[in-house]
Amino acid sequence: MTKENTSHHHAEAKRKRLIWILFVSGFCILSYVLGSWQTNTVPSSSSAVYKRMGCDETKTQTKLSSSADNDDGNLSSSSSLSSSSSSEPVKLDFESHHKLELKQKNQTIKYFEPCDMSLSEYTPCEDRERGRRFDRNMMKYRERHCPSKDELLYCLIPPPPNYKIPFKWPQSRDYAWYDNIPHKELSIEKAIQNWIQVEGERFRFPGGGTGFPRGADAYIDDISRLIPLTDGAVRTAIDTGCGVASFGAYLLKRDILAMSFAPRDTHEAQVQFALERGVPAIIGIMGSIRLPYPARAFDLAHCSRCLIPWFQNDGLYLTEVDRVLRPGGYWILSGPPINWKQHWKGWERSQEDLKQEQDSIENAARSLCWKKVTEKGDFSIWQKPINHIECKKLKRVHKSPPICTKAVQPDSAWYKELESCVMPLPEAKSPDEFAGGALENWPDRAFAVPPRIIQGTILEISAEKFREDNEFWKDRVEYYKQIMPELSRGRFRNIMDMNAYLGGFAAAIVKYPSWVMNVVPVDAEKQTLGVIYERGFIGTYQDWCEGFSTYPRTYDLIHAGGLFSIYENRCDVTLILLEMDRILRPEGTVVFRDTVEMLTKIQSITNGMKWTSRIMDHEKGPFIPEKILLAVKSYWTGPS
Repeated sequence: MTKENTSHHHAEAKRKRLIWILFVSGFCILSYVLGSWQTNTVPSSSSAVYKRMGCDETKTQTKLSSSADNDDGNLSSSSSLSSSSSSEPVKLDFESHHKLELKQKNQTIKYFEPCDMSLSEYTPCEDRERGRRFDRNMMKYRERHCPSKDELLYCLIPPPPNYKIPFKWPQSRDYAWYDNIPHKELSIEKAIQNWIQVEGERFRFPGGGTGFPRGADAYIDDISRLIPLTDGAVRTAIDTGCGVASFGAYLLKRDILAMSFAPRDTHEAQVQFALERGVPAIIGIMGSIRLPYPARAFDLAHCSRCLIPWFQNDGLYLTEVDRVLRPGGYWILSGPPINWKQHWKGWERSQEDLKQEQDSIENAARSLCWKKVTEKGDFSIWQKPINHIECKKLKRVHKSPPICTKAVQPDSAWYKELESCVMPLPEAKSPDEFAGGALENWPDRAFAVPPRIIQGTILEISAEKFREDNEFWKDRVEYYKQIMPELSRGRFRNIMDMNAYLGGFAAAIVKYPSWVMNVVPVDAEKQTLGVIYERGFIGTYQDWCEGFSTYPRTYDLIHAGGLFSIYENRCDVTLILLEMDRILRPEGTVVFRDTVEMLTKIQSITNGMKWTSRIMDHEKGPFIPEKILLAVKSYWTGPS
């Protein structure tokens, strides 16, 4: 009996001790969770985001928001930001999330001064004065020529004195503020062609163009009667010599995403106008080097009076179009010399000259094994073959240009000289097989496993890893929507992903009123830009030690995930951040993802660039080493 009582008392003591341990453990966990929640609660509104980040706006900005609201209420996007200006900035503190001692508190902030107002539209690698040093043959003087070390700028590119937050999409397609791009040259030079009109403080874009006498919308309708544009088979397009990109602007409502490009100084600020409208565009030219896109990228290529001499250099420029055109893709040409029998007098050229030009183009297209689909009215349309089975047979007759050797890298396109040979397509087993693999129609294309991954051409990236990446980005964007609620509401129209990998960010926000310039660094471990295009998105290669081919103030949101870990030992991180400041619009947002050490270094620099920022936890919690730096560029302008 005594033995039983002793055992009972021992069991009871053990049970009470276990309950006490569980109670203490639970209390500790609850205390940590509550403490973490108090220091890292995600704001529920856009104004709260900027309050938490301590975003303080100037009186000039408040005045701007008020004046903009009086003008048809078009700048509602800026009003949500200005609402935080009355709040006191909140001191940012994130030390509770990690044990690292933040030495940045003791650092002296280096403040960057504004550059001279003459540099307000500075494009570092397309500078006109520098371009004059180079050969005019094959337009080399208009290609990328970046500044040397002694020419680099360590100052902030100033916005024009009366800069306003751009119109919100879709209104921005048709309107832009004159003060943002104070150039009337196009409205005068192209007055009868309806490129652009000045209406008080605004520009209006009627959708016209040199080749669009009835407007770009009607022009595209004419094309859709000749080739299918509405079934999702055509998703990515390239518009050479784009003007103000009205062709690309009106393709968007047909779910076709165009990469529009034009040189820096053919007509003043045409690419800048396109981006101000919220239409994808980039500075570029067909010269002596390849376009910065992978092979087999575009479903459609377009030229309307683009002034490219397709017939010169043995059709070398058409050979480059062939490289970037997907198997089965279309090339559309309108304007001289098409339909020359009707228009030759108005073009002030002889019939013989125009006939010779068209014959040269026809011969060049035939040598590429393209098929002439139709020539009707002012359009000629060719189609690239879906594989090279028959083309190899034709090359026994048409030997020029030859098919390139296997040693030529089709996707290599950063400062790579044009080659007068036809880029070989992946092998096909039958005449009706799409070389490299067939693509799903849009919108299924966005999440279907890309052919390059299915065929194993991207090392160590499988279909399973592709799907996992999509899931990662689904979670990330859900988190971004909490810390940046305006992401899904159209506040950010022009978005850049500086290290795009597989294009997961672009895919995760595909339903939002935004578009993404997916950039794959030439120094990235894996060159995945071809995969991004196979998903139905657009992008470009870039070395971030150099300037990007765009005008200042052309992006609303920039995403930089893991980018600085790639470049920290290659070039000055400060220069990359100054380039980001150049291309980011006032009140634009940047999302950095990196280690705490790198983010604190970035933050110490951006503090001197008039940015406001806050380091936040990873979407999966405070124990993940990678953190997020959310930064906002302040509103300021140059002197009048």
